[in-house]
Amino acid sequence: MKIIAVFLFATFFSIKLHSQQPTKWKNHTDMKQVNYIQALENGVWAATDGGGFFYNTSIDSHQKLTKTDGLFSTSLTATCVDGYGKVWFGSSSGALNVFDPTNNSVRTILDIYNSDRVNKQINELRVSSDTIFISTEFGLSLINSKSLVFYDTYYKFGNLSSNIRVSSAAKYNLIYAATDFGIAVQKSDATNLSAPESWNVYNTSNGLPSDIIRKVRSYRDTIIAATDKGLSMFNGTSWQNFLPGFTNVNIFDIHVSNDSLLISHGNTVSLYYQGSLTILFTSPFEIRKISSSSAGLFATSSRGVIKIEDGINYKFIIPNGPGANQFPNMTTDRQGNLWSASGKNGAGKGLYKYDGVQWSIYDVARYPTLYQNDYYSVFSGSDNTIYAGNWGFGFAKIKNDVITRFHSGNTPMVGIADDLNFVVITGFAEDSKNNLWILNLNAADRKSLYLLTPDSAWYSFGNPLEQHLTFSEVKNLVIDQYDTKWYAMSNQGSLGLFYYNEKGTYSEATDDVFGYITKTNGLNDNTVNCIVPDRRGDLWIGTSLGVNIITNTSTVLSSTPQARISSVFVLRQQTINCIAVDPLNQKWIGTNQGLLLVNSDGTRLIATYDSKNSPLLSDVIRSIAIDENKGAVYVGTDAGLTSFETPSVKPLESFSELFVFPNPLLVGDKNELLTIDGLIKDSEIKILSISGKLISEFSSPGGRVAYWDGKDLDGKPVNSGIYIIVAYDKEGNNVATAKVAVLQNK
Repeated sequence: MKIIAVFLFATFFSIKLHSQQPTKWKNHTDMKQVNYIQALENGVWAATDGGGFFYNTSIDSHQKLTKTDGLFSTSLTATCVDGYGKVWFGSSSGALNVFDPTNNSVRTILDIYNSDRVNKQINELRVSSDTIFISTEFGLSLINSKSLVFYDTYYKFGNLSSNIRVSSAAKYNLIYAATDFGIAVQKSDATNLSAPESWNVYNTSNGLPSDIIRKVRSYRDTIIAATDKGLSMFNGTSWQNFLPGFTNVNIFDIHVSNDSLLISHGNTVSLYYQGSLTILFTSPFEIRKISSSSAGLFATSSRGVIKIEDGINYKFIIPNGPGANQFPNMTTDRQGNLWSASGKNGAGKGLYKYDGVQWSIYDVARYPTLYQNDYYSVFSGSDNTIYAGNWGFGFAKIKNDVITRFHSGNTPMVGIADDLNFVVITGFAEDSKNNLWILNLNAADRKSLYLLTPDSAWYSFGNPLEQHLTFSEVKNLVIDQYDTKWYAMSNQGSLGLFYYNEKGTYSEATDDVFGYITKTNGLNDNTVNCIVPDRRGDLWIGTSLGVNIITNTSTVLSSTPQARISSVFVLRQQTINCIAVDPLNQKWIGTNQGLLLVNSDGTRLIATYDSKNSPLLSDVIRSIAIDENKGAVYVGTDAGLTSFETPSVKPLESFSELFVFPNPLLVGDKNELLTIDGLIKDSEIKILSISGKLISEFSSPGGRVAYWDGKDLDGKPVNSGIYIIVAYDKEGNNVATAKVAVLQNK
């Protein structure tokens, strides 16, 4: 009997693990930073910092490509379209992606990525018949666009140093390679181009205006070089000035369109045609690359692809997405919207909200009330109000899209000593009375905690320990079930974990409780990066050396506090950046090496995800947010956001109706799982035959969803027939039922 019990537990445990595999992975990236473009007859392809996209000018639509669409990485630096219609993308990591629009498949070529070169970035992809010229940070590679086999790689040109950067290359009878030390040109009689002596090198001593060559192209049978000090043309032996009006002008790009030469310089695009030079377009932004076709003239920018209509009219082309690829802090509101902060010290882009379909950007350009875009922390209140902390200008409250800003001029909040108006808000939390607590960094008056009551009364508090510090950086505010405030603190060095409880008397300090916990008390490290209470009331603390758990937070309120601190063994020595708790009380852990999932008490590592074994955009996890009602997990990395769905869904308050699928359930060789949705917390489940015989029974994992593998108590597939699912609470007071048809699949 004991053996059978162990077998059943193992079987059910394996079902749980299988069913908890994330599904519906999706990448969310900002594609405004466009690095390269390729115009086609019906639109334009763009290589961006957030992946690739195609804009169809005929139907005004976007097609995005990210890791969830098959790309190896999303930091794309170059693109071209070969003679077979396949779209090539080069990346900062050296990985090549080849996209086939006919079947939406992606081939990945990792020869450069796996090489021993230090900097493997691909700077340009150039098509010449069946050959793709790959200009890289270490030389020039050639690959067959049909077989995807490399011909060769050239690391040394003439007397130039080995492994130099090639910014552009092209073949016009001979191969021309643009470098930061001049132009390397294949000798006409050379056969072994890997030999340095097979190349002539031309620089300023040969007539070039500069050694820094941006691009080389053929215009009306003349080789033209674009440099950072003008244009030059080649007569076969030396270089001469071309278009004197561009002398000492930094030329970013040249593009040949029929008999016209398009020239990108600064924020301007000029046109040279039949001896005449005209300015086509001047942009508010720098234009690095240009491309044209019958679909129009396009340019790159930091605001998306620019489609140039005429000299003054243009539009930005960019797919819907977040405001940036920065996600330092995230939260979900009661309606399931994801909110993210963006950055600090001038790098902020405001706030971004995702409703499951569309992204909305909250920045100063759209909402001037925000005043400044450095929003670094964000919090969702119990009444669905969003609070966003600014790095220097207080915080904003967003309620039904109405924005109210709180700052030193309209609140008691005091800024830093050097500028009393510079108020940095690093965190928010709500107590049991729905009071909003606000964490103020390095306040000149040594009062790091502010309280805003529901009736708009303000109170300020200074942890007595702060009064003895010349500098106090506070962050990661949370409030436990006893209304104790916990946060990390540093004084030009990490000091550990601090706690404070005013005992509900906002104007009376004599009964206040405060203290701190450090390595001396059992923390793995004094550098505390994140704090989160779980569903049992335990406090999980992420440090630079793993995770600690405080299981008796109430003890700090006693006269002799003895916090019980344990360490999570499976996470030892890891730098923990963030922790989120799902409805099953499992912990999602963000590190610099990827995303980890551990069970409720941290004794078992359930899963590990990183950028190599999953669609995660980076191994560096900055923030995690969970939508409990959908089971959605949002993972903010330093390269964008990844989301996926899990079966860990918040249980219902009471039974209404059970949903079971698939129905019918196929059992046997296919090994389908029946999903049972609509459960309350800690449901018990029985599977009965139509005659009432007990077939199987088990407990739900704790959330709204459970699974049945179509097997009986002996672990054997059940016979075809109709079965009744009965779910009930532990007391048997709440019951719900459903039916499922089972078909043997042998």
